[in-house]
Amino acid sequence: MNYTKVDILTAAPEHPQAKVLLIYTGGTIGMVYDETGRHLIPFDFEQIIAKVPELQQFNVLLTVLSLNQPIDSSNVSINHWLDLAKIIEEHYAFYDGFVILHGTDTMAYSASALSFLLEGLAKPVIFTGAQVPIGKIRTDARENLISALEIAAAGGAEGKVLVPEVAIYFDNLLLRGNRAKKVESSHFDAFKSGNYPPLAVAGIDLEFEQSQILSKPDKPFKVHQQLDNRVAVLKLFPGISEGVVRSILKADDLRGLVLETYGAGNAPTEAWFLNALQEAIQAGLVVLNVSQCDEGNVNQGLYETSRYLEEMGIIGGADITTEAAITKLMFVLGLNLPSSETRKLLKHDLRGEISI
Repeated sequence: MNYTKVDILTAAPEHPQAKVLLIYTGGTIGMVYDETGRHLIPFDFEQIIAKVPELQQFNVLLTVLSLNQPIDSSNVSINHWLDLAKIIEEHYAFYDGFVILHGTDTMAYSASALSFLLEGLAKPVIFTGAQVPIGKIRTDARENLISALEIAAAGGAEGKVLVPEVAIYFDNLLLRGNRAKKVESSHFDAFKSGNYPPLAVAGIDLEFEQSQILSKPDKPFKVHQQLDNRVAVLKLFPGISEGVVRSILKADDLRGLVLETYGAGNAPTEAWFLNALQEAIQAGLVVLNVSQCDEGNVNQGLYETSRYLEEMGIIGGADITTEAAITKLMFVLGLNLPSSETRKLLKHDLRGEISI
Protein backbone atom coordinates (compact mmCIF):
# COMPACT_ATOMS: atom_id res chain seq x y z
CA MET A 1 0.00 0.00 0.00
CA ASN A 2 1.66 3.24 -1.17
CA TYR A 3 0.98 6.38 0.84
CA THR A 4 2.15 9.92 1.57
CA LYS A 5 2.68 11.31 5.07
CA VAL A 6 2.25 14.99 5.92
CA ASP A 7 2.66 16.72 9.29
CA ILE A 8 -0.12 19.26 9.85
CA LEU A 9 0.65 22.57 11.55
CA THR A 10 -1.71 22.82 14.53
CA ALA A 11 -1.45 24.64 17.83
CA ALA A 12 0.63 21.81 19.28
CA PRO A 13 3.60 23.07 21.33
CA GLU A 14 6.80 21.14 21.92
CA HIS A 15 4.90 18.87 24.28
CA PRO A 16 1.49 18.22 22.63
CA GLN A 17 -1.51 16.79 24.40
CA ALA A 18 -1.36 13.74 22.16
CA LYS A 19 -0.01 12.46 18.86
CA VAL A 20 -2.64 11.32 16.36
CA LEU A 21 -2.20 9.63 13.00
CA LEU A 22 -5.00 10.39 10.53
CA ILE A 23 -5.24 7.73 7.81
CA TYR A 24 -7.18 8.64 4.68
CA THR A 25 -8.25 5.58 2.69
CA GLY A 26 -10.90 7.18 0.50
CA GLY A 27 -14.60 7.90 0.65
CA THR A 28 -16.90 10.89 0.46
CA ILE A 29 -15.23 12.69 3.36
CA GLY A 30 -12.09 13.23 1.28
CA MET A 31 -13.78 14.53 -1.87
CA VAL A 32 -14.14 18.09 -3.16
CA TYR A 33 -15.55 19.57 -6.34
CA ASP A 34 -13.19 20.44 -9.18
CA GLU A 35 -12.97 23.88 -10.77
CA THR A 36 -16.08 23.24 -12.86
CA GLY A 37 -18.12 22.51 -9.75
CA ARG A 38 -19.57 19.41 -11.38
CA HIS A 39 -17.15 16.60 -10.61
CA LEU A 40 -15.87 15.22 -7.31
CA ILE A 41 -12.14 14.64 -7.04
CA PRO A 42 -9.91 13.44 -4.15
CA PHE A 43 -8.95 16.16 -1.70
CA ASP A 44 -5.27 17.14 -1.18
CA PHE A 45 -4.82 16.61 2.54
CA GLU A 46 -1.80 18.92 2.59
CA GLN A 47 -4.45 21.66 2.35
CA ILE A 48 -6.63 20.30 5.15
CA ILE A 49 -6.20 23.40 7.32
CA ALA A 50 -7.83 25.50 4.60
CA LYS A 51 -10.91 23.23 4.63
CA VAL A 52 -11.00 22.65 8.39
CA PRO A 53 -9.40 25.72 10.02
CA GLU A 54 -10.57 24.53 13.45
CA LEU A 55 -7.65 22.09 13.37
CA GLN A 56 -5.31 25.02 14.05
CA GLN A 57 -6.69 25.05 17.60
CA PHE A 58 -5.80 21.41 18.24
CA ASN A 59 -3.22 20.86 20.93
CA VAL A 60 -2.06 17.67 19.21
CA LEU A 61 0.71 16.55 16.93
CA LEU A 62 -1.27 15.60 13.83
CA THR A 63 0.09 13.59 10.94
CA VAL A 64 -1.93 12.73 7.85
CA LEU A 65 -1.17 9.51 6.01
CA SER A 66 -2.99 9.55 2.67
CA LEU A 67 -3.17 6.60 0.30
CA ASN A 68 -1.79 7.54 -3.09
CA GLN A 69 -4.71 5.74 -4.70
CA PRO A 70 -7.87 6.32 -2.61
CA ILE A 71 -10.23 3.35 -2.35
CA ASP A 72 -13.94 3.48 -3.02
CA SER A 73 -15.30 1.56 -0.05
CA SER A 74 -17.21 -0.75 -2.39
CA ASN A 75 -13.82 -2.03 -3.56
CA VAL A 76 -12.40 -2.70 -0.09
CA SER A 77 -10.89 -6.17 0.22
CA ILE A 78 -9.21 -8.22 2.92
CA ASN A 79 -5.83 -7.05 1.57
CA HIS A 80 -6.78 -3.48 2.44
CA TRP A 81 -7.69 -4.56 5.99
CA LEU A 82 -4.37 -6.33 6.38
CA ASP A 83 -2.54 -3.26 5.04
CA LEU A 84 -4.36 -0.97 7.49
CA ALA A 85 -3.46 -3.30 10.37
CA LYS A 86 0.16 -3.22 9.24
CA ILE A 87 0.19 0.59 9.06
CA ILE A 88 -1.13 0.80 12.62
CA GLU A 89 1.45 -1.73 13.77
CA GLU A 90 4.28 0.28 12.20
CA HIS A 91 3.15 3.52 13.86
CA TYR A 92 1.71 2.12 17.07
CA ALA A 93 4.57 3.00 19.40
CA PHE A 94 4.78 6.66 18.34
CA TYR A 95 1.12 7.73 18.19
CA ASP A 96 -1.46 7.88 20.97
CA GLY A 97 -4.45 7.36 18.72
CA PHE A 98 -5.53 6.72 15.14
CA VAL A 99 -8.35 8.04 12.98
CA ILE A 100 -9.25 6.22 9.77
CA LEU A 101 -11.23 8.11 7.14
CA HIS A 102 -13.24 5.56 5.19
CA GLY A 103 -16.22 5.32 2.85
CA THR A 104 -19.44 4.62 4.70
CA ASP A 105 -20.75 1.70 2.62
CA THR A 106 -18.36 -0.88 4.05
CA MET A 107 -17.09 0.97 7.12
CA ALA A 108 -18.77 -1.44 9.54
CA TYR A 109 -17.07 -4.39 7.83
CA SER A 110 -13.67 -2.70 7.98
CA ALA A 111 -14.06 -1.65 11.62
CA SER A 112 -15.09 -5.19 12.53
CA ALA A 113 -12.16 -6.71 10.68
CA LEU A 114 -9.65 -4.34 12.31
CA SER A 115 -11.08 -5.12 15.74
CA PHE A 116 -10.18 -8.78 15.29
CA LEU A 117 -6.80 -8.19 13.63
CA LEU A 118 -5.61 -5.81 16.38
CA GLU A 119 -5.35 -8.06 19.42
CA GLY A 120 -4.49 -6.43 22.74
CA LEU A 121 -5.30 -2.97 21.36
CA ALA A 122 -4.68 -0.33 24.04
CA LYS A 123 -5.18 2.81 21.95
CA PRO A 124 -8.17 4.29 20.11
CA VAL A 125 -8.68 3.44 16.44
CA ILE A 126 -11.59 5.59 15.31
CA PHE A 127 -13.28 5.20 11.93
CA THR A 128 -15.25 8.08 10.51
CA GLY A 129 -16.47 9.43 7.20
CA ALA A 130 -19.20 11.59 5.77
CA GLN A 131 -22.45 11.48 3.86
CA VAL A 132 -21.67 14.81 2.13
CA PRO A 133 -18.26 15.85 0.69
CA ILE A 134 -16.12 18.19 2.76
CA GLY A 135 -16.33 20.87 0.07
CA LYS A 136 -20.10 21.36 0.31
CA ILE A 137 -21.83 23.86 2.59
CA ARG A 138 -24.10 21.38 4.44
CA THR A 139 -21.42 18.78 4.99
CA ASP A 140 -21.16 16.49 8.00
CA ALA A 141 -17.49 15.89 7.25
CA ARG A 142 -16.00 18.64 9.42
CA GLU A 143 -17.85 17.75 12.60
CA ASN A 144 -17.22 14.02 12.18
CA LEU A 145 -13.53 14.60 11.55
CA ILE A 146 -13.01 17.06 14.42
CA SER A 147 -14.82 14.91 16.98
CA ALA A 148 -13.08 11.72 15.85
CA LEU A 149 -9.72 13.44 16.29
CA GLU A 150 -10.72 14.69 19.74
CA ILE A 151 -11.73 11.17 20.77
CA ALA A 152 -8.48 9.69 19.43
CA ALA A 153 -6.51 12.27 21.45
CA ALA A 154 -8.61 12.07 24.63
CA GLY A 155 -6.62 11.21 27.71
CA GLY A 156 -3.28 11.51 25.95
CA ALA A 157 -1.94 14.23 28.23
CA GLU A 158 -2.51 12.11 31.35
CA GLY A 159 -1.41 8.88 29.72
CA LYS A 160 -4.91 7.52 30.29
CA VAL A 161 -6.53 5.97 27.22
CA LEU A 162 -10.29 6.52 27.27
CA VAL A 163 -11.26 4.34 24.29
CA PRO A 164 -8.84 1.40 23.86
CA GLU A 165 -10.77 -0.19 21.03
CA VAL A 166 -11.86 0.10 17.39
CA ALA A 167 -14.89 2.36 17.10
CA ILE A 168 -16.97 4.32 14.59
CA TYR A 169 -17.77 7.97 15.16
CA PHE A 170 -20.70 9.34 13.19
CA ASP A 171 -23.38 11.97 13.73
CA ASN A 172 -22.60 12.67 17.41
CA LEU A 173 -22.31 9.00 18.41
CA LEU A 174 -19.29 6.82 19.11
CA LEU A 175 -20.19 3.17 18.46
CA ARG A 176 -18.19 0.00 18.94
CA GLY A 177 -16.87 -0.87 15.50
CA ASN A 178 -17.92 -4.51 15.54
CA ARG A 179 -21.39 -3.64 16.84
CA ALA A 180 -22.28 -1.04 14.22
CA LYS A 181 -24.02 -1.31 10.87
CA LYS A 182 -24.93 1.20 8.19
CA VAL A 183 -28.67 1.82 8.17
CA GLU A 184 -29.11 5.10 6.30
CA SER A 185 -27.96 6.34 2.89
CA SER A 186 -29.56 9.79 2.69
CA HIS A 187 -29.42 11.20 6.24
CA PHE A 188 -26.54 12.02 8.56
CA ASP A 189 -27.36 9.33 11.14
CA ALA A 190 -25.90 6.63 8.93
CA PHE A 191 -24.94 4.09 11.61
CA LYS A 192 -26.59 2.44 14.55
CA SER A 193 -25.74 -0.23 17.09
CA GLY A 194 -28.95 -2.05 17.85
CA ASN A 195 -27.60 -4.44 20.45
CA TYR A 196 -25.07 -2.25 22.25
CA PRO A 197 -25.26 1.31 23.62
CA PRO A 198 -23.01 4.15 22.38
CA LEU A 199 -19.53 4.43 23.86
CA ALA A 200 -19.78 8.22 23.84
CA VAL A 201 -22.17 10.99 22.88
CA ALA A 202 -20.97 14.31 21.50
CA GLY A 203 -22.97 17.31 22.65
CA ILE A 204 -21.50 20.47 24.08
CA ASP A 205 -18.95 18.11 25.61
CA LEU A 206 -17.81 14.60 24.80
CA GLU A 207 -19.60 12.34 27.27
CA PHE A 208 -17.87 8.98 27.54
CA GLU A 209 -19.76 5.97 28.89
CA GLN A 210 -16.79 4.26 30.53
CA SER A 211 -18.90 1.33 31.73
CA GLN A 212 -19.62 0.46 28.08
CA ILE A 213 -16.03 0.79 26.83
CA LEU A 214 -13.65 -2.15 26.79
CA SER A 215 -11.06 -2.21 29.54
CA LYS A 216 -7.46 -1.64 28.65
CA PRO A 217 -6.09 -5.12 27.87
CA ASP A 218 -3.50 -6.80 30.07
CA LYS A 219 -1.94 -8.59 27.11
CA PRO A 220 0.69 -7.23 24.68
CA PHE A 221 -0.36 -5.66 21.40
CA LYS A 222 -0.34 -8.16 18.54
CA VAL A 223 -1.29 -7.62 14.91
CA HIS A 224 -2.59 -10.60 12.98
CA GLN A 225 -1.92 -10.88 9.26
CA GLN A 226 -4.16 -13.79 8.28
CA LEU A 227 -7.74 -13.72 7.06
CA ASP A 228 -9.50 -16.51 5.20
CA ASN A 229 -12.09 -15.23 2.72
CA ARG A 230 -13.42 -18.68 1.81
CA VAL A 231 -16.69 -17.71 3.48
CA ALA A 232 -20.19 -16.78 2.37
CA VAL A 233 -23.47 -15.35 3.63
CA LEU A 234 -26.73 -17.23 3.02
CA LYS A 235 -29.77 -15.10 3.78
CA LEU A 236 -32.95 -17.12 4.14
CA PHE A 237 -36.24 -15.98 2.66
CA PRO A 238 -39.63 -17.65 2.22
CA GLY A 239 -39.57 -19.68 -0.96
CA ILE A 240 -35.81 -20.12 -1.16
CA SER A 241 -35.08 -23.07 -3.44
CA GLU A 242 -33.05 -26.19 -2.81
CA GLY A 243 -30.90 -25.43 -5.85
CA VAL A 244 -29.88 -22.01 -4.52
CA VAL A 245 -29.04 -23.36 -1.07
CA ARG A 246 -27.03 -26.29 -2.37
CA SER A 247 -25.15 -24.12 -4.88
CA ILE A 248 -23.86 -21.98 -2.02
CA LEU A 249 -23.12 -24.84 0.35
CA LYS A 250 -21.17 -26.67 -2.36
CA ALA A 251 -19.12 -23.68 -3.51
CA ASP A 252 -15.49 -24.56 -4.17
CA ASP A 253 -13.26 -24.38 -1.06
CA LEU A 254 -16.02 -22.91 1.13
CA ARG A 255 -14.94 -23.17 4.78
CA GLY A 256 -17.35 -20.94 6.66
CA LEU A 257 -20.94 -19.75 6.29
CA VAL A 258 -22.95 -17.03 7.98
CA LEU A 259 -26.55 -18.24 7.94
CA GLU A 260 -28.95 -15.30 8.26
CA THR A 261 -32.06 -16.78 9.85
CA TYR A 262 -35.39 -15.41 11.02
CA GLY A 263 -36.09 -13.89 14.42
CA ALA A 264 -34.30 -15.68 17.26
CA GLY A 265 -32.42 -17.97 14.87
CA ASN A 266 -35.23 -19.88 13.19
CA ALA A 267 -35.08 -21.62 9.82
CA PRO A 268 -37.22 -23.93 7.65
CA THR A 269 -37.63 -27.50 8.82
CA GLU A 270 -38.11 -29.00 5.37
CA ALA A 271 -36.12 -32.20 4.97
CA TRP A 272 -34.15 -31.06 1.92
CA PHE A 273 -32.95 -27.93 3.76
CA LEU A 274 -31.85 -29.73 6.91
CA ASN A 275 -30.22 -32.50 4.88
CA ALA A 276 -28.26 -29.99 2.81
CA LEU A 277 -26.95 -28.28 5.93
CA GLN A 278 -26.14 -31.57 7.63
CA GLU A 279 -24.16 -32.81 4.63
CA ALA A 280 -22.18 -29.57 4.45
CA ILE A 281 -21.36 -29.64 8.17
CA GLN A 282 -20.29 -33.28 7.99
CA ALA A 283 -17.98 -32.26 5.13
CA GLY A 284 -16.31 -29.72 7.42
CA LEU A 285 -18.24 -26.49 6.83
CA VAL A 286 -18.44 -24.16 9.85
CA VAL A 287 -21.86 -22.48 10.07
CA LEU A 288 -22.61 -19.43 12.22
CA ASN A 289 -26.28 -18.61 12.82
CA VAL A 290 -27.06 -14.87 12.78
CA SER A 291 -30.45 -13.20 13.05
CA GLN A 292 -31.77 -11.03 10.23
CA CYS A 293 -33.16 -8.67 12.88
CA ASP A 294 -31.18 -5.52 13.67
CA GLU A 295 -31.87 -6.01 17.37
CA GLY A 296 -32.21 -9.06 19.56
CA ASN A 297 -30.24 -12.27 19.44
CA VAL A 298 -30.11 -15.85 18.26
CA ASN A 299 -31.42 -18.36 20.81
CA GLN A 300 -31.07 -21.75 19.14
CA GLY A 301 -33.45 -24.34 20.55
CA LEU A 302 -36.00 -21.85 21.83
CA TYR A 303 -38.34 -22.88 19.01
CA GLU A 304 -38.55 -26.18 17.18
CA THR A 305 -37.51 -24.35 13.99
CA SER A 306 -34.09 -23.71 15.50
CA ARG A 307 -33.68 -26.85 17.62
CA TYR A 308 -32.63 -28.84 14.57
CA LEU A 309 -29.86 -26.35 13.84
CA GLU A 310 -28.51 -26.69 17.35
CA GLU A 311 -28.55 -30.48 17.17
CA MET A 312 -26.61 -30.63 13.90
CA GLY A 313 -23.80 -28.46 15.23
CA ILE A 314 -24.56 -25.00 13.87
CA ILE A 315 -23.05 -22.30 16.11
CA GLY A 316 -25.43 -19.73 17.56
CA GLY A 317 -24.14 -16.21 16.91
CA ALA A 318 -25.89 -14.58 19.89
CA ASP A 319 -26.40 -10.86 19.11
CA ILE A 320 -23.58 -10.45 16.59
CA THR A 321 -24.10 -8.38 13.43
CA THR A 322 -23.64 -9.92 10.00
CA GLU A 323 -20.70 -7.55 9.39
CA ALA A 324 -18.94 -8.75 12.53
CA ALA A 325 -19.90 -12.38 11.93
CA ILE A 326 -18.38 -12.59 8.45
CA THR A 327 -15.14 -10.87 9.50
CA LYS A 328 -14.92 -12.96 12.67
CA LEU A 329 -15.25 -16.09 10.54
CA MET A 330 -12.47 -14.83 8.27
CA PHE A 331 -10.27 -14.12 11.27
CA VAL A 332 -10.86 -17.36 13.19
CA LEU A 333 -10.57 -19.56 10.11
CA GLY A 334 -7.37 -17.71 9.22
CA LEU A 335 -5.81 -18.94 12.45
CA ASN A 336 -5.96 -22.52 11.07
CA LEU A 337 -6.78 -24.08 14.42
CA PRO A 338 -8.26 -27.52 15.07
CA SER A 339 -12.04 -27.71 14.61
CA SER A 340 -12.76 -27.74 18.35
CA GLU A 341 -10.69 -24.58 18.90
CA THR A 342 -12.28 -22.86 15.93
CA ARG A 343 -15.77 -23.53 17.26
CA LYS A 344 -14.76 -22.41 20.75
CA LEU A 345 -13.48 -19.05 19.50
CA LEU A 346 -16.59 -18.46 17.39
CA LYS A 347 -18.81 -19.06 20.40
CA HIS A 348 -16.83 -16.73 22.65
CA ASP A 349 -16.63 -12.97 22.81
CA LEU A 350 -13.24 -11.94 21.42
CA ARG A 351 -13.44 -8.14 21.06
CA GLY A 352 -16.77 -7.14 22.56
CA GLU A 353 -18.67 -8.24 19.44
CA ILE A 354 -21.25 -10.35 21.29
CA SER A 355 -22.97 -10.34 24.68
CA ILE A 356 -22.42 -13.53 26.63
